Parts: sequence; C-alpha cells; structure tokens
Amino acid sequence: MNQANVEKLVSKLRYNVKPRRKLRNVDGPLGRIRKIQKTLTALLKYERLELNYNRADETRGYVERLISEAIRYGPDHEETMQMADFWILEKQLVHKLFKVLAPRYKDYTVSFTKLHKAPYIYPDNFYARAVLELRVLTTKILLDMIK
Repeated sequence: MNQANVEKLVSKLRYNVKPRRKLRNVDGPLGRIRKIQKTLTALLKYERLELNYNRADETRGYVERLISEAIRYGPDHEETMQMADFWILEKQLVHKLFKVLAPRYKDYTVSFTKLHKAPYIYPDNFYARAVLELRVLTTKILLDMIK
C-alpha cells in the first residue's frame, strides 16, 4: 500500500485535539451540543469570534474536523453532507463550506483556525476570553506551500 492510499484511510487533522475539560451546561449534553452548533455556525458566518476560551477551544476541534472532511470528500459524500447539515444551523453556510472554504484551505499545511487569548474584561468577567478565527492566506503560508 503506497503513501497516497494510507492518507485516505487515516484522517489527519492539522490541529492537536486536547483532552476534554469538564464543561457543564444546564441543559446537559444536548445543550452543550447546541452551544457548539451555534458557535460553529457563527464562526463560519463571521470568520472571527470573541468568546470564552474553553468554548472556543472545544469548537475549534469541530471546525477543523468539518473543514478537513469537506476538503477530503467534497459535497457528494453522503456522510460528510449529513455531518455538515447537523453542525451548521444556517443551511446557506453549507454552500459556503464546500464552495468557498474547502477550496481556500485545500493546500494548507497548517491548521485552518487560529486561537488567540484575549484580555480579561475586569471586573465583569472572571473567565478567560479568546478570539477564534478562520485563518487567512499569509505570505509565510504561501511560501511554505511553494516549498
């Protein structure tokens, strides 16, 4: 089995998924999934969000996986389309995922998202804040692609 066949067998994310933290939601696991769906949809829509660090970190893994599967299989793959339909609440963004984001990120050798720590809003907020954004093509990434 050559290298090209092996890459199709194993999905490779360009982001290290960290162990899950204890994230609680008053509505239980379904409430947590709904929050992730809303955050993921907003990120695909606006391409940059400011939110709590823990939610941003967890949502980042789902966004990376969704874009990775969209690049790997495309819109004709039934399971990928079902996954996109489940996680993306605004259905016009499914089109954006496959027609805009997948072609944009298909040659990336780095993660598709960036996570930055944001300053605390004192004294109102005690939780760590973060900025989660979709990566844009920079000169450094362009040079890495050429090499």
